[in-house]
Amino acid sequence: GGQPRNVQPFSDEDASIETMSHCSGFSDPASFTEDGPEVDEEATQEDLEYKLKGFIDLTLDKSAKTRQAALESLKSAFSSKILYEFVMERRMTLADSIERCIKKGKSDEQCAAAGLACLLCVQMGSGIESEEIFKTLGPVLKKIVCDGTASIQARQACATCLGICCFIVTDDITELYSTMECLENIFTKAYQRDRDTNGVSSTHNTVLHISALLAWTLLLTICPMNEVKKKIEMHLHKLPSLLSCDDLNMRIAAGETLALLFELARETDADFFYEDMELLTEKLRALATDGNKHRAKVDKRKQRSVFRDVLRAVEERDFPTEMVKFGPERMYIDCWVKKQTYDTFKEILGSGMQYHLQSNDFLRNVFELGPPVMLDAATLKTMKISRFERHLYNSAAFKARTKARSKCRDKRADVGEFF
Repeated sequence: GGQPRNVQPFSDEDASIETMSHCSGFSDPASFTEDGPEVDEEATQEDLEYKLKGFIDLTLDKSAKTRQAALESLKSAFSSKILYEFVMERRMTLADSIERCIKKGKSDEQCAAAGLACLLCVQMGSGIESEEIFKTLGPVLKKIVCDGTASIQARQACATCLGICCFIVTDDITELYSTMECLENIFTKAYQRDRDTNGVSSTHNTVLHISALLAWTLLLTICPMNEVKKKIEMHLHKLPSLLSCDDLNMRIAAGETLALLFELARETDADFFYEDMELLTEKLRALATDGNKHRAKVDKRKQRSVFRDVLRAVEERDFPTEMVKFGPERMYIDCWVKKQTYDTFKEILGSGMQYHLQSNDFLRNVFELGPPVMLDAATLKTMKISRFERHLYNSAAFKARTKARSKCRDKRADVGEFF
């Protein structure tokens, strides 16, 4: 209820801490949707926009900590709200701030700026305005991705951002192929590692190779069929070498990419034949039943679960359908292309994914959900569970769980088994 203040750029340490405390209100997306008394929506929106304007100003601050905190706050707001009009009015200012932070900032700031660029494109969707943004940021992102002196984390974030922004924005087929080539130049180095005797390419670069591979795979899903055929011929025989990588995430990324390539290959040619099928299924089966003692149990469980699905896809052309619930709606993920797309956007939107699936026109078009479902206030109120009811439900579930466990642990329950 205080007087509005003019947000001035800060450079000293104390001001940085103060700014970060103001930014912290946006660190948890849930803070936008907490239960509470009904408030004036227009006033709340104005207050939110006032804060966001302040954060945009702070992305130009002299202090790196302040700039990074402002970027993170904007990311949190963009992932948990639809701010289309606000963003469209300030898109060039935001693009300039992101460009400056990627060019001048250190690793953490570059990662935050790349993440914000993804969310900026998600907010705007596909269109001429988004293309303008990508024309500004695309070359900067490519430069960082290919810069061997930049930090691996920054290159990784920029590779992901490049793939997502290109997926959302570009209608230009030449730009699509150019972006894919940039990403290919990165992840194909992982193929060479197995042949490297001097071990120059180490696990240090693996996270970058994984991000580049996943971003490339996302773009492959929107390629014309003749280009898909070329890429399958180029990579299908090389990708299985990555299944032997020491890094679990690389094995999983390679396995899921293989499943997606097989799915696309069979769509383009019903009689598609892969020469080394026996050797590949043997490798996949070994990973789906891996019992190596030197690997962590959690890693083994995750790997076995993923590779059971991959093996089914390669051998039996089968996909285990998943259902995603958001509000009153349901979406079925019934193929690897849809899974790859959903996983990518879930990674950048986090807990805001459900909200965007309900309200974001671009995402609804991608997943063919049609226009947003409009619900009146009365329907929403009946669907909403109060915090107190949630508490009662959780308490009852906790008591039931405790009773069941106590019964199982009671030594007297096992007495009869020994006679």
